[in-house]
Amino acid sequence: MMISRDSTPNTALMSLEAAAASARAGFGCMFSSSAEYETALITERRAQGRYGAQRSKLPVIAFIGCCVMVVGTVLLFA
Repeated sequence: MMISRDSTPNTALMSLEAAAASARAGFGCMFSSSAEYETALITERRAQGRYGAQRSKLPVIAFIGCCVMVVGTVLLFA
């Protein structure tokens, strides 16, 4: 490969920069951390409907417990 001496440093530098940019593009990742990746993964899976809405039984149990206490108090003082 014959290159004139005047443009050799500039051409070599541009070639090196192009090679570095190409290498970065091949190994690049769009996520900066694993937490960001996991957040995006969970968001995507929720959008697909993989995770169903979990219903907690705690409010129902608390309501029944309060009703039992009120009935017990009424029967105690009646």
